[in-house]
Amino acid sequence: MSVSLYYSARRRAPLTAAERAAVADVEAAHRASFPYEEEESLHLYADDADDPGELLDGSTKMPMHPGRLLPVVAAVLDSVTALRRALPDAEWRVHLDDLDVEWDETEGYSLPGMRDAALVAELGGP
Repeated sequence: MSVSLYYSARRRAPLTAAERAAVADVEAAHRASFPYEEEESLHLYADDADDPGELLDGSTKMPMHPGRLLPVVAAVLDSVTALRRALPDAEWRVHLDDLDVEWDETEGYSLPGMRDAALVAELGGP
């Protein structure tokens, strides 16, 4: 059974050129810093012309290896946080299957324990 992280942003106005550039910058920074080549990372779907209110929509399949799960979740949520900060007036939804990931103005998107180095090591991670 696989678990995925889903993220989307909506608003009436389409992305501006500056916002598109900011999104591209976040994607490039994510690719450069993502910890595992063989795992799925931030994945934004192509623009959907049928739904003009949808700015961004994407998902990431979480790794089955327990030691990789938390670093991947942290990397993707950090990038989704950067995307939200680039598009602050959009309506965002981020969820891990049926579990909503709440927004915090200071922390951004996060899950309990995702940065706990001892837990990551205990699960067999780096």
